Amino acid sequence: EWVELKAGDAVLLPRGAAHVLASEPGTKASPIQGYQVAEVCKNVYCMSNEGCRPGTLLFFGSMYFNLDGLHPLLGMMPDVMRAHELEAYEPGIPHLLEAMAREVTMERVGSGGILARLADVLAATVIRSWVERGCGDSSGWIAAVRDREIGRVLAAIHLEPDRDWTVEALARMMGASRSGFAERFATIVGETPAKYVTQVRMHQARQWLVRDRLKISVVAARLGYESDASFSRAFKRVIGSAPSHFRAEEQAETRQAG
Repeated sequence: EWVELKAGDAVLLPRGAAHVLASEPGTKASPIQGYQVAEVCKNVYCMSNEGCRPGTLLFFGSMYFNLDGLHPLLGMMPDVMRAHELEAYEPGIPHLLEAMAREVTMERVGSGGILARLADVLAATVIRSWVERGCGDSSGWIAAVRDREIGRVLAAIHLEPDRDWTVEALARMMGASRSGFAERFATIVGETPAKYVTQVRMHQARQWLVRDRLKISVVAARLGYESDASFSRAFKRVIGSAPSHFRAEEQAETRQAG
């Protein structure tokens, strides 16, 4: 359904869902391939189209999370995250956008890299503003990151997925008893701490297998499994396919490239 965007609004599509931007509902949209593109600096482009109306400035971009696309953290996010009147609640945003505009127009050395970092800050600010402004429902990921103590536990798990996280260790981090922590975590996040940790670890393992091309035995050892077989069973239970499946895909792509 159509959503009207007003000046200062920001929208983030965590999973890159298909979408259309238009001046009004029902307007025929032009494919992005039909725009004239001029590279301003590395990875930064100015786009124009004969049908564009003057007087509107649209700043947009794409980014890649350093997470597996099926990662539970991304799975908890909604398809669309909208920060209403972002500038009103985040006074630093206008200055950030001005800095990005200067980097584009001045074409200085290293502009592409600086813009990428500024874009990271902008995206993180959109997420934070959306969470703090009460958008979305109050369960799952949103409730978890709003909760200072549970949010700290989640951050630790995602920062070190290869650590041997026990319920006791996580409970100590929160300063609670094992049973009290487990109950609170399950209520807010929607699943047990052990299951959540396993999901994070297996999605990290998939990254290591596909992106870093590590051997199954290396990944199993890094995650503390005593055997490749026990790791493979846990991996298949979470991901749905055996780790050898991803290794075979990677080897096939290598042969095709050669």
